[in-house]
Amino acid sequence: MSGYEAFPFFNMLAAFSFNLPDETGKVLLAVLPVFCIAMIGIFMRKVNWLTEQADQSLLKITINVLSPALIFDSILNNDALKQFSNVIIPPLVGFGTVAMGIGVGWIFARFAKFQDRKTIATVAVCAGIYNWGYIPVPLVTTLFDRETLGVLFVHNVGVELCFWTLAVGILGGKSGRGWKQFINPPVIAIILSLTLNAFGGHDIVPTFILISAKMLGQCAIPLGIILVGAMTADHLKEFHSSAGYKTIVVSCILRLGILPIFFLLLAKYLPCSLELKRVIIIQGAMPTATFTVILARHYGGDASTAVRAVIATSALSLITIPLWIRAGLKFVGL
Repeated sequence: MSGYEAFPFFNMLAAFSFNLPDETGKVLLAVLPVFCIAMIGIFMRKVNWLTEQADQSLLKITINVLSPALIFDSILNNDALKQFSNVIIPPLVGFGTVAMGIGVGWIFARFAKFQDRKTIATVAVCAGIYNWGYIPVPLVTTLFDRETLGVLFVHNVGVELCFWTLAVGILGGKSGRGWKQFINPPVIAIILSLTLNAFGGHDIVPTFILISAKMLGQCAIPLGIILVGAMTADHLKEFHSSAGYKTIVVSCILRLGILPIFFLLLAKYLPCSLELKRVIIIQGAMPTATFTVILARHYGGDASTAVRAVIATSALSLITIPLWIRAGLKFVGL
């Protein structure tokens, strides 16, 4: 099943890309709905249709129910994940790319003469932690296939591990506290689904459960993006771009200019599956993860620096994501 069949509303938007070159139109078609839905989330917050009080309940539903259902539907009966290399290598790549980004970000922040250690650490973490969920999932769904989506979820286990250990430690928090956050419903769903997939579990699980998982999973992406948009709206007043121009410039250069080059080189020369190469290209184009703001607040970072990095890279990525994905697919030869 193609990404368009899995998410029919993307198929309707295809008519608007008929006048663009095939590959460029396809990439734009994958990117624009994500930002459109995020803008709806911002609008809903501004007119108070989606209140802050509702966030926690909807987040719990998305993280604890809808996302595991999407993972279960994507991994079970996934031929790509029956290859041992696609179970082992993707998490290592996820952990390694985040760690690399944090290291490069730290060096670049020192070079840019940020004086405060808290600011340097936050810039480094914001450079290293790319948006690994609600933007790349719909992009992979639209551009590729469910095999690639399954590999993306396995890859993200490594991202989350680095997130809750190295990133927390860099900010000055106790990385040991992060282990409790790492063991969460999506990670459990990945482990369970991989186990079932390895032993032909698709034939064991009742059909009504498979259908239920698919229906629930299709709700995860739009609801997740709406919540990201709403939470972004909460931070707009903290942006103050004129006061933090250096943070904005450095974050955009790092996350959207320098680091994607490393990802493309990795995708081209790493001996790995086609699906993982696609995932690396997509993740390399991502802006800073929205969740870094929460991480900075709770673990001793500079929240205002994180807000500027998230908003600036997210806004600019509307332009850079199609460019990097298009360039990456061509450079790697996919």
